[in-house]
Amino acid sequence: MRGFTRRLIAVAAVAAVGVTVAPVAAQATTKPYLKVGYFTQWGIYGRDFQLSKVQNSGAAAKLTHLNYAFGPVTADGVCASADPWADWQTPFSAELSVDGVADVAGQPIAGNLNQLAELKKKNPKLRVLISLGGWTGSAYFSDAALTDASRKKLVSSCVDLWLKGNLPDLPAGVAGGIFDGVDLDWEWPGSDGNAGNVIRAADKQNFTLLAAEFRKQLDALGRSTHKHYDLSAFLPAAPAKITAGFEGTKIFKSLDFATVQGYDFHGSWELRTNQQSALFVPKGAPDNPDFSVDNAINAWVKAGAPKKELVLGVPYYSQGWTGVTGGGNGLFGPATGPAHGVFADGTEDYKTVKNLPGFKVYRDLRAGHAWLYDGTTFWTYDDPAQMLAKALYIRAKGLGGAMMWSLDGDDANASLTKTLATGLR
Repeated sequence: MRGFTRRLIAVAAVAAVGVTVAPVAAQATTKPYLKVGYFTQWGIYGRDFQLSKVQNSGAAAKLTHLNYAFGPVTADGVCASADPWADWQTPFSAELSVDGVADVAGQPIAGNLNQLAELKKKNPKLRVLISLGGWTGSAYFSDAALTDASRKKLVSSCVDLWLKGNLPDLPAGVAGGIFDGVDLDWEWPGSDGNAGNVIRAADKQNFTLLAAEFRKQLDALGRSTHKHYDLSAFLPAAPAKITAGFEGTKIFKSLDFATVQGYDFHGSWELRTNQQSALFVPKGAPDNPDFSVDNAINAWVKAGAPKKELVLGVPYYSQGWTGVTGGGNGLFGPATGPAHGVFADGTEDYKTVKNLPGFKVYRDLRAGHAWLYDGTTFWTYDDPAQMLAKALYIRAKGLGGAMMWSLDGDDANASLTKTLATGLR
């Protein structure tokens, strides 16, 4: 990888000073790179981020897939809506609507799902997936995946609700055709996730069986609708979680692709500043072994995952600490706690941290990460230069593309999304 590292350093260094760099093809590819962006259901509230902004910023035109997050798995072992008001009830004004036309009383469906339909009309090649689970919606995955009968029940309920579009108390099939597949965000089979999650040692094998059941029922639906439905999964970076929860070679017999968590390697839950999404472990890192993008990808390849079906996740947000001491550039310095964020302490959107006054940008071009530091407060920092470096890594490593968590963290011009798309032409 020495040649790649030299190219990465050269490209990132040029990009960091604002010069446009043509993407470098490290190897031939037979299909386009995937560009997968997550849209959060709840973003239409406090974050004031509607699907019209995905369209009007130019981001939608750069994506191959949009993952709508999240649909929970209930204690009864079925798919459901976490927020029907956001999903199909709330009306959008002309100003906030993708097509510029206000919703009216009595129309068949409103909410985000109708906006997704409008987005697809404007971007016919865009594929929209329903993401199941997430950090707070994975509590009952283990129960739902436990037996053949429970797996069939879960998958059929998901197909009926999200793909066939049979929404509660609305005409049959009213939302049919909006979703083009399913994204499994079980966090995490066989190991700890959010407090209260059901966890079993059998989750590892049951995840494989659940994915196979989704593939079976999606293909059956596709035979009647004459289309292919995508099946993807969100995968962890930690080797211990990979070992505990996933049969690497087997799951890819059912998946079209999988996204790998390329962030949250470190964060404000620790009382020491660090990188959260570096390509390689930085020199002088205090933890050994440590997390990095390359370590995560290599762990999945070792587990049997095909490189071209691995899609690298990148963060559109920062991890932050305050009360940082120790001098220097702040990296690996002791901190008193998380930095203040608009929506949650310890994290902040790229669109916000890019404009913070009084901060200096630091870059480790060899390790592939950057940060902001003002002498007291420290923010990890994935800007367009870092996105271009990650696009180069994806190409050189022979991966399938990039995933963005999440689109609402980008600036109004979709700078991060557009940079990734440029690097992954």
